[in-house]
Amino acid sequence: MRSHHCPNSSRFPLPFLGLALVLLISLAPPTSSCTEQEKSSLLQLLAGFSQDGDLGASWRNDTDCCTWEGITCSPNRTASDVFLASRGLEGSISQFLGNLTSLLRLNLSCNSLSSGLPLELVSSSSILVLDVSFNRLTGALSELPSSTPARPLQVVNISSNLFTGRFPSTTWEVMKSLVALNASNNSFTGQLPTTLCLSAPSFAVLELSFNEFSGNIPPRLGNCSMLKLLGAGYNNLSGTLPDEVFKVTSLEHLSLPNNWLEGALDGIIKLTNLVTLDLGGNKLSGNIPGSIGQLKSLEKLHLEQNHISGELPSALSNCTHLTTISLKGNQFHGELTKVNFSNLPNLKKIDLLHNNFIGNIPESLYSCSNLTALRLSGNHLHGQLSEKIGNLKSLSFLSVANLSLTNITRTLQILGRSRSLTNLFIGSNFLHEAIPEDDSIDGFENLQVLSMSDCSLSGTIPGWLSKLTNLRMLFLQSNQLTGPIPEWTSSLNLLFYLDISNNSFTGEISTALMEMPMLKSDRTAPKVFFELPVYLFSPFIQYLKPGAFPKVLNLAINNFTGAIPEEIGQLRALVALNLSSNKLSGEIPQEICNLRNLQVLDLSVNHLTGIIPAALNNLNFLSEFDITNNDLEGPIPTGGQLSTFPDSSFDGNPKLCGPVIANPCGFQSSPTPENRSALRPSLRLPLVLSLE
Repeated sequence: MRSHHCPNSSRFPLPFLGLALVLLISLAPPTSSCTEQEKSSLLQLLAGFSQDGDLGASWRNDTDCCTWEGITCSPNRTASDVFLASRGLEGSISQFLGNLTSLLRLNLSCNSLSSGLPLELVSSSSILVLDVSFNRLTGALSELPSSTPARPLQVVNISSNLFTGRFPSTTWEVMKSLVALNASNNSFTGQLPTTLCLSAPSFAVLELSFNEFSGNIPPRLGNCSMLKLLGAGYNNLSGTLPDEVFKVTSLEHLSLPNNWLEGALDGIIKLTNLVTLDLGGNKLSGNIPGSIGQLKSLEKLHLEQNHISGELPSALSNCTHLTTISLKGNQFHGELTKVNFSNLPNLKKIDLLHNNFIGNIPESLYSCSNLTALRLSGNHLHGQLSEKIGNLKSLSFLSVANLSLTNITRTLQILGRSRSLTNLFIGSNFLHEAIPEDDSIDGFENLQVLSMSDCSLSGTIPGWLSKLTNLRMLFLQSNQLTGPIPEWTSSLNLLFYLDISNNSFTGEISTALMEMPMLKSDRTAPKVFFELPVYLFSPFIQYLKPGAFPKVLNLAINNFTGAIPEEIGQLRALVALNLSSNKLSGEIPQEICNLRNLQVLDLSVNHLTGIIPAALNNLNFLSEFDITNNDLEGPIPTGGQLSTFPDSSFDGNPKLCGPVIANPCGFQSSPTPENRSALRPSLRLPLVLSLE
């Protein structure tokens, strides 16, 4: 989902911001008064606002408009700047602003303005900078008549609105001075515009990402001989990158992710001034050319989610300014040791998730002292982590899941010295080893997310986990852990996501789980962003911060016995609760109906008896519900949320009746088999995570 919330300035490409700032500074000092025509035009603007952000208190007819909030005048008493960004404005933009014949800069960004963009602003004979980004402006952009004389616009930012239709062509033919255009995050259609390149000899920034442009990338973009930034990601562009684009040697930022582009990368090496190359999420194939080392200025390399294969060329280490390498989701193979990472001192992030690399983790990686994020998961690497990983003093995010690592005790002892670690993913390794339970595991004071799932680890939940006081999320699912849940679980004050499903835990469900502070409270954990996206279920759903995850308690597929504790009603913040495939007995506690935030409730494959509490109908957010294969009886409550679920949600309870399952009350269904141990239901969204 695209954001239409006004961001901080870091969201915009640096070249776009730089150009805009140059044009917005050096404002002339205000003078003592303004003309009546200027005042009248500004009051017309105010009249168009249904919410004026308290401007009316300043914009009074009996005062000089040069003293009004947001207005700057030139020495000749005419308004040169209207700066009303982030004022909570609602309503429409007045066409009478076009009467301000000396207006140089207009900034109405980050408001809630609606309706269209007056053509008078685009056709103004004075405006140099026009910024109406992050509003709710709608409709199509009108074309200027071909007879329109040259207009002075230099910077145009209409991004993050609701504009539709084909992008104008003749309008830009008269913008001879245009330097930067940002029309991203709208719904423009048709082909990418190319007339800007021929009309404006100094045109440098074209940002059109997050629209609905389609077709091939026009070869005429090669006419943009001064272009420094070309952004058209998240559209429907197809075909290959035309050779003409590779002739624009001035390009510093080429960003075309998440389209349908195909072909090879060979021509990229001609763009010797590239700082950012982002072609992720396309259908590119072939290899990374061995001559990539010629891109001496390259800082960010994003080629993730393509069909690129071959080995990483050793010449990659010649790109000494690299800060980011993201190659996940491709078909690379060979050994990583062919790249000398020690030549890349500026490297901060490496993401090689889901490729076919083999061999050992290269020792040269441990020379990248500025590295904050390293993800090697889903390759064919093997062996043990080196103690030299302790050299990475800034390493916050480490994902080495699904490799063939061994010796979990030694691995945790080594990683415990990495004091800056906040996110650690080591699952699907160390198969059939024992989880260390002694005090030799120390450190991890700052760890917030820990995943040791899918390792078939034996043992019990170790006591050293109780020292991880900053832990928010703990994943221990799909191991062979036994014993009860330790009482200290409730002392992890920030833990809000606990998955211990598919183990062999026994005993009654500990009431310590019912005292977990974050599950009892609606408060959120302190915000912290992942250095790399963490994927949920597939590469197409990603999370950038732990706080975005739901609050979850997953105890499914274990050997828990006894009743569901009545204290479960205290966990009012829970979004998902899974107690399925255990040996729980007794009735569904009435207190579970207090969990008004629940979206997923799975109590299937147990020995629960009694009736279904009618108050479950009041869980208005409940979207997935499963009580199959229990011993429940009586009528299924109707007239509420339970009536929205399919009859399959109630299967395996022959004593249930009611219209929801087309089983009239008073009619006895055929009994179902009692062999519940063979029933292993799939854990439903959002309870199964693929964290790597």
